[in-house]
Amino acid sequence: MPTLLVIAKEPVPGRVKTRLTPGFTPGQAAALAEASLADTLRTIARVPAARRVLVLDGTPGRWLPAGFDVVPQTRGTLGERIAAAFTGCRSGPAVLVGMDTPQLTPELLTRITWDATDAWFGPATDGGFWALGLRTPARADRLVRGVPMSTPRTGALQRRRLLDAGLVVRDLPVLGDVDTAEDARHVGALCPPDSHFAAALRALPQAVR
Repeated sequence: MPTLLVIAKEPVPGRVKTRLTPGFTPGQAAALAEASLADTLRTIARVPAARRVLVLDGTPGRWLPAGFDVVPQTRGTLGERIAAAFTGCRSGPAVLVGMDTPQLTPELLTRITWDATDAWFGPATDGGFWALGLRTPARADRLVRGVPMSTPRTGALQRRRLLDAGLVVRDLPVLGDVDTAEDARHVGALCPPDSHFAAALRALPQAVR
């Protein structure tokens, strides 16, 4: 079984999901971020794993379920922080996801196997990626560090880096990240009605939905 990593930022108003404003207030954006993170962690808790790790920029809150180790993010670019999250794994394969896809289901991750596969890649609709799995996490420095992040070409460049290293890569389904107010409405429609994210979105004033 792999180590499952969630890389996340503490949902503090003004520090998280700033692209949700305008459209939402900083407090509302943070509430949606907290709901998205809570749903992501709940999903990860339902996937068989050797270890579950929250790689966190900030302090854990009420949204953190039992069964997770919490480690601080390193400083540096997003690529450097992702690479450090992988290289901190003790052994065996590892799969990293972000906090921006609350529609993620356990079934999407339980399809990951490592027979004749070196890496798993989950592309995002904005050109980035929502998941990255590595059979050998210790190679992450060479496989991730230096890839330009948060651009429309990030996903393509990251996947090409994996292929250029000679890895056998398999793809997960494309998912949409919650980055903008329109993203939030679209993703919210994909989440179960009893999810934290759908409930948080319903709780917001009609004027901002």
